[in-house]
Amino acid sequence: MAFNSADIEEFRDIWVFCEQRGGVLQETDFELLSEGRKLADERGSRLVGILLGEAVADMASVLGGYGADKVLVCEDPALLVYTTDAYVKVLCDAVMERRPEVLLIGATNIGRDLGPRAAARLHTGLTADCTHLDIDMKNYLQFLRESSTVDVDALKFNMDDSNLKMTRPAFGGHLMATIICPRFRPCMSTVRPGVMKKAAFDQALADACEIERYPVKLEPSQLRTKVLEVVKESRRLVDLVGAEVVVSVGRGISRDPQRGIELANELAGRLGGVVGASRAVTDAGWITSDHQVGQTGKTVHPRIYIALGISGAIQHKAGMQDSELIIAVDTNEHAPIFECADYGIVGDLFEVVPLMLEELK
Repeated sequence: MAFNSADIEEFRDIWVFCEQRGGVLQETDFELLSEGRKLADERGSRLVGILLGEAVADMASVLGGYGADKVLVCEDPALLVYTTDAYVKVLCDAVMERRPEVLLIGATNIGRDLGPRAAARLHTGLTADCTHLDIDMKNYLQFLRESSTVDVDALKFNMDDSNLKMTRPAFGGHLMATIICPRFRPCMSTVRPGVMKKAAFDQALADACEIERYPVKLEPSQLRTKVLEVVKESRRLVDLVGAEVVVSVGRGISRDPQRGIELANELAGRLGGVVGASRAVTDAGWITSDHQVGQTGKTVHPRIYIALGISGAIQHKAGMQDSELIIAVDTNEHAPIFECADYGIVGDLFEVVPLMLEELK
């Protein structure tokens, strides 16, 4: 039967594209499988991982440990290093044959290239940079109650809506938009790394995972590019997502940005953490964008999050509110950041942080 993305009744299962680089699975895979497991349970369907590469079958069972019922392994020498032509062809071939209802891809450099090309070839929609996913309407409405100003009880919703509800920042992070794809399948979404919580690895699930080798059909004439060499840049980026302690600075350092960042660095150093920032700080050029926390930056879940001079706009809180312990310092006692803080200090960060450092000595 010819593939038709509009035959939505023919589509089943939740799929996750599992990215590997140099034979190493990416953390995004485990996050997406953990989230995909929830969606599959909501939908009553199977969770399938699809893994592309060369000689990658041995790592497939690991994906089962994070929730995959089955892993399709696609191996070919042309898949050793990522190229758009090869990966899109193999992924779309599998989708057209097996017809998954949902396809999740990490919003990595590779995922952001692969997702749009695959969506165009499959004639379906793609929602990029998602921060929240739901299928079940009850779960979605609860998400709205907890994370938005929408008066859910005053509005009417179609409780039978079984589309994937994909939520992402819009208008530079000032709004959150929920998007559905009701007329075509699969529903495709790229999801930001670090947004979804990774479940604990379960060896029993890994042992029970079904591994299937999917036949790859690639002709040299279909590959318009060839990777001759991979050169890795040595620039060091801050690891916000994996940090145990994050000390973030906001607009409150505007009086003396350099001194404010120095204090944050010293405090983070004493606590074995890293420095983050609000969008206002990165937009002003006081610190590089890889430090940005929030809807348009990185989502973090550290053991300790310290917010210095950050008022706590909803865009920033969305990126850090699930931290285990939140300590906030701000001159405005009514700042929204105090609503999610476990400990709040009303004061000038330039006076408070030196006192904190003195105590740590």
